[in-house]
Amino acid sequence: MSASDLPFPSRANDPDVTRPPAEGERAAAEIGPYRLLRRIGEGGMGEVWLADQTRPVQRQVAIKVIKAGMDTAQVVARFEAERQALAMMDHPAIAKVFDGGTTPDGRPYFVMEHVRGEPITGYCDRMMLSLRERLDLFASLCDGVQHAHQKGVIHRDLKPSNVLVAVSDDRPLPRIIDFGIAKATARRLTDSPFYTEVGGFVGTPEYMSPEQADPSAMDVDTRTDVYSLGVILYELLVGTLPHDREALRSGGIEHARRVLLETDPRKPSTRVDRVATEMAGTRRLPPKNLAAAVRGDLDWITLKALEKDRTRRYPTANALALDVRRHLADEPVSAGPPSTWYKVGKFVRRHALGVGAAAAAVVALLVVTGVLLFQAERLASERDRANQEAATATQVTQFLISLFNVSDPSEARGNSLTARELLDSGAQQLAGTLRDQPLVRARLGTTIGTVYTNLGLYASAEPLLEQALGLAREAGGDRDPQTIAALDALAAVVWYKGDYRRSAELYSQVVAARRATLGDAHRATLKAQYDLSSAYQGVGRLQDAETLLRTTLEQQRASFGDGDLDTLASLNNLQALYYQAKRYEEALPLAEQVQQGEARVLGPDHPKSLSSLHNLGSVHQKLGHFEQAEEMLRRALDGRRRVLGPHHPSTIRTWDYLASALLAQDRLAEAASEYEAIVRELGDKSNPPFVSIRKTALQALATIAARRGDAATAGKWRQALDGTGPP
Repeated sequence: MSASDLPFPSRANDPDVTRPPAEGERAAAEIGPYRLLRRIGEGGMGEVWLADQTRPVQRQVAIKVIKAGMDTAQVVARFEAERQALAMMDHPAIAKVFDGGTTPDGRPYFVMEHVRGEPITGYCDRMMLSLRERLDLFASLCDGVQHAHQKGVIHRDLKPSNVLVAVSDDRPLPRIIDFGIAKATARRLTDSPFYTEVGGFVGTPEYMSPEQADPSAMDVDTRTDVYSLGVILYELLVGTLPHDREALRSGGIEHARRVLLETDPRKPSTRVDRVATEMAGTRRLPPKNLAAAVRGDLDWITLKALEKDRTRRYPTANALALDVRRHLADEPVSAGPPSTWYKVGKFVRRHALGVGAAAAAVVALLVVTGVLLFQAERLASERDRANQEAATATQVTQFLISLFNVSDPSEARGNSLTARELLDSGAQQLAGTLRDQPLVRARLGTTIGTVYTNLGLYASAEPLLEQALGLAREAGGDRDPQTIAALDALAAVVWYKGDYRRSAELYSQVVAARRATLGDAHRATLKAQYDLSSAYQGVGRLQDAETLLRTTLEQQRASFGDGDLDTLASLNNLQALYYQAKRYEEALPLAEQVQQGEARVLGPDHPKSLSSLHNLGSVHQKLGHFEQAEEMLRRALDGRRRVLGPHHPSTIRTWDYLASALLAQDRLAEAASEYEAIVRELGDKSNPPFVSIRKTALQALATIAARRGDAATAGKWRQALDGTGPP
């Protein structure tokens, strides 16, 4: 029988499902100061007993004991992991652990709070809680999960039967139980590691994230619990699961994997169908009103939590709770419907072999432009704005079609075009078109200018972004979203060119505009603040930069969590500040945290991950850890050559740092070879970053020649440095 033919275990044998005890399942045994009363639950590896504690205090507790015959090394390790996971928690939404030990016959056990409650979905339906009451309860559940994540623990099996609702002072409170397959993210929970079998499932399929179901995924992180919370939210809203339980389990393990990895769930509001009368009744709404109440914000929030691509999912349980609370407060939520361009992007990825190189470059431009053009989709009630966006989209589509024509064989006459040539063609066409559509021209100019910046073509980017900013200001004013976007992009390219004073002035305007239009705590406002702090560093205002960074970091950690990319970006700026202030010992742990976090979230070859690897190597070099510095800088250089290309400013900068690391180790011949290659590569390039690196390389070559006693060669390099002779 093939793997795809294997059925799921029956419910009775499912190791992740507890069952109530049969009548008469009682115990007369005692374990230390605990007298077992009756069995109240059973899972795949343990039994849960209600017990009376007789000393040092008298109370009823729940005792979880490994089942006889189940005490293999792997099961014992998982059991110990659950005990240690719960012992680290101190939150009203998580069941407390009181004690632990070993029974007389050698089976591990632990004693925990006896939670008198019922599964969250059953409680909400029995009590006929309204949607608002359910969402309040769900947000409290998210708070408990966030606490576990901050303690370095992932639950990995969140489901209604593991979230019991207990009533305290007439107020329902969620209590999370059963960390039996919890995974430590920041430390080992026991001295006995356990492993998930390759290709096996750990968790309950209906509530399992796609990465848990993927046998090739090796880095399940806290966002897997965010996905499970999304499933619970889906069920709380409309009384059904995103993927039907019977359909999911009936086709075998491989079928379930395909569903979890490939099939997108329908919007919750569209599932209010044949069970509408019953479900609406338990939510105190007429059937037609239930779908309307879920449609919009709650659809978007739920589907964002259920994104298969975890980088598009909520980064933390706290971020999910914040959006739920924003909805309850009638505030705009950060979630939104997938845009048309996002759906197009997914189609392209499924049919990658059919997309040519030139078309791929244009598709990338389309995706970026589409994101800007359809931001107003989330504000569907603003009809006038939507109509204006539709007209803009038409204009942009016509413009981009003209770019496609350049790569059409009948137009290109057999010549293949690079992405750079397509951008240049777009910039030239933009100068002579859309004269009566200044905001459309500003959007396109900002997009093309940003792509130029990302390619390191700063001289091409700056005038285009200056023009886009002028057009947007004239047409929409200083607070128009397109004006702010163009201002932000211009501040970035000026920073890359090394004009930090002007960059600080521009970023100050961006921060003021973001605060005025979005508020102090919005993600875009906080991003503008850490960009401004980077410009402050460039002009030597280190105290101002540190104060602003610490304020920004505090807000980002509270809103998005430590592993969020924007939080990591602020942390990276803080380590750069320490580096600039020669506080290298303080910079090192921050650089390590950023490098590990970005590599985990983005992958090791992402440009940001390569940048943080470069930074970490630089800190090691300053601390005299030359071997570590050289190894990291070589990896960063190889990655940047592969991802950014050999001529990108960031690639050349890492090359310069590697040569410096060799020189610091007195490996003069190797260092001279690298510096000479850098000088040949740069030639007479006029980009400010290249000018600075060329000057450094020539100075180093003169120093190396002098140290080797070669006065003539040293003089030649000094003449090249002074501009009085060839290199």
